Amino acid sequence: MFDVPTHPAHPALILDDRVLDYATVAQQRDQVAAALQRDGLKPGDVAAICAATSMEYVITFLGCLRAGVVVAPLAPSSSPAHLAAMMDNAQAKVLFTDVETASRVPAQATVSVPRVALDGSPAGRPWLEWLETAVAPATITPEGDWPFNLIYSSGTTGVPKGIIQPYSMRWAQRDRGRINGIGAQTISLISTPLYSNTTLVTLLPTLALGGTVVLMRKFDAQHYLALAEKHRVTHTMLVPVQYQRLMDFPDFDRYDLTSFQAKFCTSAPFRADLKSDVLKRWPGGLTEYYGMTEGGGRCELLAHLHPDKLHTVGKPAEGHDIRLIDEQGHEVAPGESGEVVGSSGAMMKGYHRLPEKTREVEWFDPSGKRFIRTGDVGRFDEDGFLILGDRKKDMIISGGFNIYPIDIESELRLHPAVKECTVVGAPSRQWGETPVAFVVRNPGHDISASDLMRWLNDRVGKTQRLSALEWLEALPRSEIGKVLKRELRDSFAAQHPEMTA
Repeated sequence: MFDVPTHPAHPALILDDRVLDYATVAQQRDQVAAALQRDGLKPGDVAAICAATSMEYVITFLGCLRAGVVVAPLAPSSSPAHLAAMMDNAQAKVLFTDVETASRVPAQATVSVPRVALDGSPAGRPWLEWLETAVAPATITPEGDWPFNLIYSSGTTGVPKGIIQPYSMRWAQRDRGRINGIGAQTISLISTPLYSNTTLVTLLPTLALGGTVVLMRKFDAQHYLALAEKHRVTHTMLVPVQYQRLMDFPDFDRYDLTSFQAKFCTSAPFRADLKSDVLKRWPGGLTEYYGMTEGGGRCELLAHLHPDKLHTVGKPAEGHDIRLIDEQGHEVAPGESGEVVGSSGAMMKGYHRLPEKTREVEWFDPSGKRFIRTGDVGRFDEDGFLILGDRKKDMIISGGFNIYPIDIESELRLHPAVKECTVVGAPSRQWGETPVAFVVRNPGHDISASDLMRWLNDRVGKTQRLSALEWLEALPRSEIGKVLKRELRDSFAAQHPEMTA
């Protein structure tokens, strides 16, 4: 996946004022691989990384690959309970962390798991010290069906699911990088967290093909634009909320962004008017990807070539088979709506140690061809472009991250003042969507809505925090007892236009 190119002195990683060339990155990557092998990790074993963005994070990821060790990047913003569940599911043999995030991982979840501190802090054995006695690593030649990494996504039952992405899937993304013009002269600006699949689909191909990666510790519109201008960035991957913040930045048009060749977007709905604004004011192509971390089918909208199709997510990519099925699992007629399912050479092997969950998202056509179900509903227009409708699932996508209401609802119900509750994703200009709770009070409890929201937000992951909480006399329900979430969502949006202004 990653070898030293013919230009070892070429910058590989840039973070703040620090620059590492390919020779240095490769040397430290090999030290990581050797240290893992020294400690007894074998191909197929799992190493977890739960830490903030750093060069050591990237090098450790690459070192794991060099040793054939599966990387499980965990989101530091996850709740302690979810982090414990992910560690248990992954059965990681080592945890790489830092002082900023180590305290979030429950000690009981890693009693027998050694910790290595990427920042050299007391959060674990200092990374450089851990590397010291490592010798040259044994050569490992991965095969296409080997597990590459575990990307965790919360399930609707509240149990995080580890998505097993094989080497073949990442190799396909590397090859797509070549098509997108990534090479030795590429400079990619990475502003999304390193644990996100959104990040990896740009970071890994850039390094595999000899380009330069500029890292950001945390996204900030002004800092992003300054870095883009300073380093003459050519490629970037952003989620819609980041595009919104950049286009809203008052001084956006003062920055020289003429070096950009390609911009990409994924992870959340990308409004047509926002795409149009990006096309008008930001040089370079704009491509939207629609797909899942689980893989399967992918659609691509080359917005700069199809300005009349900005309301769609594009056409199926070459080699990707996208179909629409009804509730009975039969393909729908042309022009009709159905659940989106996809098949390609880039598909997850399954959910780690959750075979029943894997079966739930698989669909097979009459010939036995395997597809991955998205849970999204869509239809193809007369030109073969996919138009997405409502999601079958009630998942909230906030700032590019998937949030499942049931996880928040389960926590909220633990408070004695809560009789009933439901959580919906309200429209938000800042985040795309944001969690909002509606609660029926238990008699005898007079806690305020703000205090209850504060109590809840202290107990959940950062991305799960509520933006608002409202009391209701009763939850609106259908005749069969189903909570009418759309009614709540629409009513809240109408009463709070400032959130989307």
